[in-house]
Amino acid sequence: MKRTTTGVFAVVSAAALVLTACGGTTDDTSDQTTAEQSAEDTAAASAEDTEAADPAATTEEGGEPAASDGTNLVIWADDLRAAALEEHAKTFEEETGVPVKIQIVANEKLREQFKDSVGAGAGPDIAVGAHDWLGELVQNNVVAPVQMSSDVVDAFTPESIEAVTYQGQTYAVPYAVESLGLIRNTALAPEAPGSMEALVENGKKLVEDGSTELIMTQEVGKEGNAYSLYPYLSAYGGGIFPVLPEGGFDGTKVILDSEETIQGAEKMQWLADEGALSTNQDASNVIPLFSDEKAAYMVSGPWAVGQISDAGIDYAIDPIPDFEDGGETSPFLGVQAFYVSAASKNPQIAQTFVQEFVTRPEVQVSLYEAGNRPPALIEAYEQVAAEDDDIAAWGKAAEGGTPMPNIPEMNAVWGPLGKATADIVSGQDPAERLATTQKEVEDALKQ
Repeated sequence: MKRTTTGVFAVVSAAALVLTACGGTTDDTSDQTTAEQSAEDTAAASAEDTEAADPAATTEEGGEPAASDGTNLVIWADDLRAAALEEHAKTFEEETGVPVKIQIVANEKLREQFKDSVGAGAGPDIAVGAHDWLGELVQNNVVAPVQMSSDVVDAFTPESIEAVTYQGQTYAVPYAVESLGLIRNTALAPEAPGSMEALVENGKKLVEDGSTELIMTQEVGKEGNAYSLYPYLSAYGGGIFPVLPEGGFDGTKVILDSEETIQGAEKMQWLADEGALSTNQDASNVIPLFSDEKAAYMVSGPWAVGQISDAGIDYAIDPIPDFEDGGETSPFLGVQAFYVSAASKNPQIAQTFVQEFVTRPEVQVSLYEAGNRPPALIEAYEQVAAEDDDIAAWGKAAEGGTPMPNIPEMNAVWGPLGKATADIVSGQDPAERLATTQKEVEDALKQ
């Protein structure tokens, strides 16, 4: 793969010497204290933000996360990603002379911790996180643009680049893509269903002959699950926000009450009427039910594979089937990426790391080995998919998917739309319920 920022390493090495000469120690906690206090203040002020409401949780060890002080490159990541990066951090240091300090931060706290710390002028140089944080991070001046050449951009899947692009500017380097797919117990259902209707028909037969108890399992829950059920809502061209011609979403318009989204919701309700969807299925029991062979089919993601493998289930992964009347199910895509802090004490070094190091196949393969998600870099994906049937299958399941909107307006959507999905699965009229949801979201966006 071509790299267009050659020469930066030489600059980095020189910069490292300057940084070393400037002194300072990694134990200087003045910025950390400021950052943590800012996080606590933010959490106290945000009664609705349950993540930030626990100021005690900072790192997985319970301590304060290290902040960049300019003497080394500080990266915040969860435990899995941190472990995968350790070896490559040593390589980076050997090549550039720049020490790398990887700080483990609990995944569920990383987003708020990163935002609040950078807002206080502290935090890491780089953070590893989900792409749908992007709009909020840009809005709060937390992340710096990442200028990738066309050669580097072309080395990634288009969807992964779209996911890290906001208002025409790329802000992160992607490394993994994930989506929902159909996981099938091949002992109970040897053949992949050709449609959702065929899935329901065969699932009913298995229940009737006593082979299983459920047609399929999929997260819905009493509070609903907009992410899980989006493949049906979008099956007829509907969705949440319109897609802009240049890419991305128009957060000023809500299309939840559109004819297309309602048609998808009606199909979702049909699945519930047939017994395929239920609010009794949530994150606590969907995978166990499938692992106990209560159902032959499960709509879930790569995170489910470990449990069903441990249960000794022979399985296959396929895209979520379409509907026979032409409705094409389309799952959300989640992309994991490396962000550069807008308050980085080592901005040039941080840019070098994400642009020239994260884009290496060996780094992306290591991150795949840590998380079992398809790499975003095409070369790394092809290498892994040739040896790992699951990764190849997840790659196919993600084809045609839509990156989750990375605009901050999504914060007004998840709760109302999630509840609407539960109500529709429970029998409420799809058009009436989505009209109510449309107004709820529009009112929230006006605030």
